[in-house]
Amino acid sequence: MTSRPAIAADIVKLFATRDTHAVEVAVLQPADPFLDMAGEDLRRRIFLTESEIGKTLCLRPEFTIPVCLDHIASQAGTPRRYSYLGEVFRQRRDGGNEFFQAGIEDLGDGDTAAADARSLADAHALLSLVLPGQPFAVTLGDQTLFEAVLAALGLPRGWRMRLARAFGSAPMLEAALADLANPPRNSQLSGPVAMLALDGDVEGLAAHIAAGMEETGLSASSGRAPVDIARRLIEKAQLRSVRLSNEAFSALKGFLEIDVALGGATSALEKFAADAGLSLGAALETFAARVKAIEAHGLPSSAIRYDAAFGRPLDYYTGLVFEISVTDADRPLVGGGRYDRLLTLLGAKKPIPGVGFSVWLDRIEALRESAK
Repeated sequence: MTSRPAIAADIVKLFATRDTHAVEVAVLQPADPFLDMAGEDLRRRIFLTESEIGKTLCLRPEFTIPVCLDHIASQAGTPRRYSYLGEVFRQRRDGGNEFFQAGIEDLGDGDTAAADARSLADAHALLSLVLPGQPFAVTLGDQTLFEAVLAALGLPRGWRMRLARAFGSAPMLEAALADLANPPRNSQLSGPVAMLALDGDVEGLAAHIAAGMEETGLSASSGRAPVDIARRLIEKAQLRSVRLSNEAFSALKGFLEIDVALGGATSALEKFAADAGLSLGAALETFAARVKAIEAHGLPSSAIRYDAAFGRPLDYYTGLVFEISVTDADRPLVGGGRYDRLLTLLGAKKPIPGVGFSVWLDRIEALRESAK
């Protein structure tokens, strides 16, 4: 186990002034929520183990999912703000597989713009406390706005889902856009599978796959269920049949090239929507309200940029995403965002909006050490 960072006490004191409830969650966590919702990059780096009764567990790789599970189990009311500080565990990580994170998870506030701005302000205040005098660069993205553009362009559901999953991974997004511009002509499917997939026959294709698995002695319980495989094959077949018009593809590329200071972001988006003939509706209204709420916190707007192509590689994000780093540094010190669907997916009986951030304490300590 790594030692507790020297800056931990100051961070805990800051959290106490921010109307948060300090929470501790178990180091061993059920693995399925992370495998299902955490994103491909994190999934590949989780430490897995088993309980005595064969249940798949993992060392906690992050805090957002465990804090949300703890909130659901406690049946606590909302709005409620949680703070944490503890170790997380990830394989193949520069700087060590065990490291400390701290952060705040803000659950149940119905004022999306205000909660988003508060999360960013809390993160900035934490960094300003432990790295006084350092200049920070803030990058914002917006998953909801990206998905609103995809919908306004008339992309079918399969393509919207693929692009939404790719948001946050530059290589995945680049590959998806390349396929969208020039769909592969040769399908890897043939015979009955190809016909059933092209027809969109989920039940027929699932039955065909199940029969094939039975013939070869494969158990459906050992991997993905036949119906899940069938849905994915049908989605792939439908993706291959779509080609976006040059005009629509140009509009999508134009949107992703927007990268402006926060103060000019709303007008840049309004101009894009007008030029492309698109209505972004509530997504743009929420974005504009968030910009005003951020400015009301007095954060240095010149150091905050909106990058339309910026996302974070966690599958549960639904709206705002952000990172904060020291100006001109390669690695972020803070990462955060909004996750309005996560608690429902984890078992909450009613939707609970959420937004939060995590801070990499080992990176902060390294900067403090180099500044001595």
